[in-house]
Amino acid sequence: MRYAAVGDSFSEGMGDELPDGSPRGWTDLVAAGLPGDVQYANFAIRGRLLASIVADQLPAALALDPKPTLLTLNGGGNDMMRPGTDTVRLIALLEQAIERVVDAGIRLVVISGADPSQRLPFGASIRRKGEILTEATRELAERHGAELVDVFHDVEIRRAPYWSADRLHLNAAGHQRVAGLVLTQLGYAQAAHAVDPGPAETRRVLVEARYYREHVLPWVQRRLQGRSSGDDRTGKYLDWTSIKPS
Repeated sequence: MRYAAVGDSFSEGMGDELPDGSPRGWTDLVAAGLPGDVQYANFAIRGRLLASIVADQLPAALALDPKPTLLTLNGGGNDMMRPGTDTVRLIALLEQAIERVVDAGIRLVVISGADPSQRLPFGASIRRKGEILTEATRELAERHGAELVDVFHDVEIRRAPYWSADRLHLNAAGHQRVAGLVLTQLGYAQAAHAVDPGPAETRRVLVEARYYREHVLPWVQRRLQGRSSGDDRTGKYLDWTSIKPS
């Protein structure tokens, strides 16, 4: 098995950091959960827009020698965070990517990101765009012979215990749940991780003020300055890396 991943922070693993601070995430967990000898590459970079994923990461993954036998793709989440999202263009980019991978004879699994909208500013707009993109992706996957893991409509993962403090990225429990969903889609049945309900989520004024100060304002400042959290970063594994099964 040769597994390559392309995408943004979701596929990079942001929110599920190892003790040394490096991101792990569901892609690493999937690679470790596949049977036998696995070669793994991951080109995903936080903050990347879908156009960059399709234009830069995907060709690099397809150029691996030997070529992948399995590829996962996610993208569009950062596009949806910005005003004036052109969903028609995003759908066209997705179709272009799906066609390239399928035509190369590689098994393609497209992953729709989890829905963060209920705790984010302008969440209703993000959810609307996410619904459009996910349903379009489902149609494209069916038309071209790819597969879709629809995390966006997974109701369980919308709960607060699966999310990091920034409310945008999944935490370790969230990434573990996504890994279970993907491995099950691949035919390696695994119960999706679930956490105890715990106490009800509270939205106190001081908590909200700290959240906006620590997470929302820095994001706004980066947008105004034309910067991205992924500037000067590269993918985690740009060539085949041997993975020991978990």
